[in-house]
Amino acid sequence: MARVVESDSGSVGSNVLSLDSIRESLIRQEDTIVFSLIERAKFPLNSPAFEEYRYLDSGNSSSLTEFFVREIETIQAKVGRYDNPEENPFFLENIPHSVFPTHKYPPALHPKALSVNINKRIWDVYFKELLPLFVKPGDDGNYPSTAASDLACLQALSKRIHYGKFVAEVKFRDAPQDYEPAIRAQDTEALMKLLTFEKVEEMVKKRVQKKAETFGQEVKCITDSGDESEKKYKVDPLLVSRIYREWLIPLTKLVEVEYLLRRLD
Repeated sequence: MARVVESDSGSVGSNVLSLDSIRESLIRQEDTIVFSLIERAKFPLNSPAFEEYRYLDSGNSSSLTEFFVREIETIQAKVGRYDNPEENPFFLENIPHSVFPTHKYPPALHPKALSVNINKRIWDVYFKELLPLFVKPGDDGNYPSTAASDLACLQALSKRIHYGKFVAEVKFRDAPQDYEPAIRAQDTEALMKLLTFEKVEEMVKKRVQKKAETFGQEVKCITDSGDESEKKYKVDPLLVSRIYREWLIPLTKLVEVEYLLRRLD
């Protein structure tokens, strides 16, 4: 069985690729996602930051956030961030090679994994559907900090969703006889059924809700009586669970299916 990077921080390392190691990484990623949502909720919507406009010094169209993300991804690529198979850039065409020697990650995924990147969809979902749900409307003009916070959310969400490639790979290795017929038939519905475990999904949704309650509670609102009705949260825990239910889990399974459709190429 191939080996991948599975360090304490959740990045690809030396442990055997297994559902247990992947599950541990996904659990750690939940913390990152919940904290990034909490940090973003400090700012109002600040829609001018991600609405398109023309650069003052050129005829190019972009938003401040898109410009920020492109520039940060370029810097991160130069130090090897995207040599890690766990990381998927939002602007792939803009990614240069690393200028420093980078870690040689042992092959864990099929080479076609590189062609599975749904970050454009994640970007649209985040700004059009998710963001208005957990931040207050308004504009405080703090666009650079808002863009940095949006990038943290986007990268955390993207990593979690694209981790579906690792999930699909280990499931395929564990039972190739179950998956190969559906792959050869390019049967997306059959693959989706094979990949769906409702009990596991329910457990994940409950766990992230509990984490949002724990990490995002407004401590100053806790009363001596411990009255639950008095508690307030920086991000609604039920909303975090909903984000997983309606977006993160379905998009992760979409990545799993897209990966498996190419697995026998």
